[in-house]
Amino acid sequence: MEKVDATLFTKKLGNDLFVMQIYVDDIIFGSTNQYFCEVFGRMMANEFEMSMIGELSYFLGLQIKEMKNDTFVSQGKQMKDMIKKFEMQEAKPMSTPMGTNDQLGSDASGNMVDQKLYRSMIGSLLYITASRPDVIFSVCKCARYQASPRESHLKATKRLLWYLKGTHDVGLWYLKGSNFELIGYLDSDYGG
Repeated sequence: MEKVDATLFTKKLGNDLFVMQIYVDDIIFGSTNQYFCEVFGRMMANEFEMSMIGELSYFLGLQIKEMKNDTFVSQGKQMKDMIKKFEMQEAKPMSTPMGTNDQLGSDASGNMVDQKLYRSMIGSLLYITASRPDVIFSVCKCARYQASPRESHLKATKRLLWYLKGTHDVGLWYLKGSNFELIGYLDSDYGG
């Protein structure tokens, strides 16, 4: 079991890795060794009343498309649903998530907007960042103003939605067998 996520289990067997994630009554699992998946699937089916759906294609809003040499993860359906929810189907798509001259600040003199709507937009956008690292900075910048959203903040948030409308088919591409290392730093780690 992982220390950060109590629903994620991993097991390393030699050079192979087995991973299992539990979410409410769903279990997804995978391994670098197909045999481990087959054995685990049979073991679970013998122990519990369950059905095996097969290869993962959609989970918690993430679309997973596995091909021979790579895997593509996106949230295109989630983005289309979000555009519809916030009634932005007719909006013109934008080529960037935020304008180069956008100096988003507290804007105390601007008109207040519906806080519930604004927070709903931000929540939806934060979920999209799971497969869209290109919008993380802009979403987080807009998220700062949830306590007192103004027209300028709503305009910047709508621009993000317009950008996503035009780029809903973008996602994360993972090449099979590629050796890459993901490294994360805390400010204190990096500065020290």
